[in-house]
Amino acid sequence: MRTLDSTTSLRIAVQKSGRLTDKTLKLLEGIGLKFDDYKRSLLVRCLNFDVELLLIRDDDIPEYVQDGVCDLGFVGANVVAEDQADVTILKGLEYGVCRLSVAVPKNGDIKKAEDFEGKKIATSYPVLTRNFFEEKGINVKIVTLSGSVEIAPRLEIADAITDLVSTGGTLKANGLVEIDKIFDSETQLVKTNKPLSDGKQALIDKFLQRIEGYQRAEKSRYIMMNAPQESVEKIKKIIPSLRSPTVMPLADNGMVAIHTVITITAFWDLMEELKAAGATGIVMLPIESMIV
Repeated sequence: MRTLDSTTSLRIAVQKSGRLTDKTLKLLEGIGLKFDDYKRSLLVRCLNFDVELLLIRDDDIPEYVQDGVCDLGFVGANVVAEDQADVTILKGLEYGVCRLSVAVPKNGDIKKAEDFEGKKIATSYPVLTRNFFEEKGINVKIVTLSGSVEIAPRLEIADAITDLVSTGGTLKANGLVEIDKIFDSETQLVKTNKPLSDGKQALIDKFLQRIEGYQRAEKSRYIMMNAPQESVEKIKKIIPSLRSPTVMPLADNGMVAIHTVITITAFWDLMEELKAAGATGIVMLPIESMIV
């Protein structure tokens, strides 16, 4: 096993198990990092990059990064904001997307902001919840729970809740309706504010470049098509390319192949326009990474 240099290698905090774990590990594998049996250890070394992962509870990640135990961390923005952690947010990663919302019993007597005055609010996010109501000038009593917040109104522990919402299915199953939003969240890559060596900073820059290439590739597709030579200018106006598309002559006289990269959403919007302009044999391929 390779030995890591503490002055240049990175230690990265990752949620050991939970809603962010699989997508974070998929991202790391997608940028070329290889790990040996990470499910059986808390500290896992990368086989081909100067990185080791520390697999811990997501609630602990901001503190570990803040204190410099880890150089980087993958963690929900909601956790960073709730902990008021002294870290630098390097990048939003566009997965683990959810929102912290206020929810009340569907048939209850709370309908608008003023109705919360003096009410009990159950939550796992007391800091964000308290700040939200204080900004509105509403006095509430915070009941802090570590889990199963959605059942609090039925148990008469609280009059309403604030909780993370993605689809809203859990709220609906417990007879609750969402009436306001406190905070939008996604997975973030955060960095310690403790001093870092030049070697570590250089490695972080490489790490970020890989992630940005992976994210671009996820949103983009490589497309190829055949078209008559006289249709090239018309097609070039349709496709938003990174640069000028590649145009190559084909064996058939007067026909060319056109290759370019576009976003996946643009492809479906433009496919009919391309066909109308004379494109045929349109092929769309995934991209593993893209550096621009």
